Amino acid sequence: MHIEAIREYCLSKPYTTESLPFGDDTLVFKAADKIFLLANLEGPLRISIKASPEDVIDRLEKYPEVIPAYHLNKQHWIAVEMEHVTDSALIKNWIDNSYGLILLSLPKRKRQELELPF
Repeated sequence: MHIEAIREYCLSKPYTTESLPFGDDTLVFKAADKIFLLANLEGPLRISIKASPEDVIDRLEKYPEVIPAYHLNKQHWIAVEMEHVTDSALIKNWIDNSYGLILLSLPKRKRQELELPF
């Protein structure tokens, strides 16, 4: 997957915004003002996504393209070196999980304001 495909996929999700809060080289996607994906815009494409602690361990063990996320909580975030990824459906699934974790972490009141089904 290239950056435009990732960008389009992320922006297709409700309540998603994109910004460059850390400088021109890091694209950030947020759902309801909470980060669910970061992508570098310089050098080989790498994305950082949120995951459950169990999934972090599993993905680090099973997938050589997955590494601990730089500057993020290593217990809840992974980085994926996209130049080594061959399965776009898997990455989309991981993005969906990251997005879902963010929405689930919202306070009940915020979830009700957004009319989320959970």
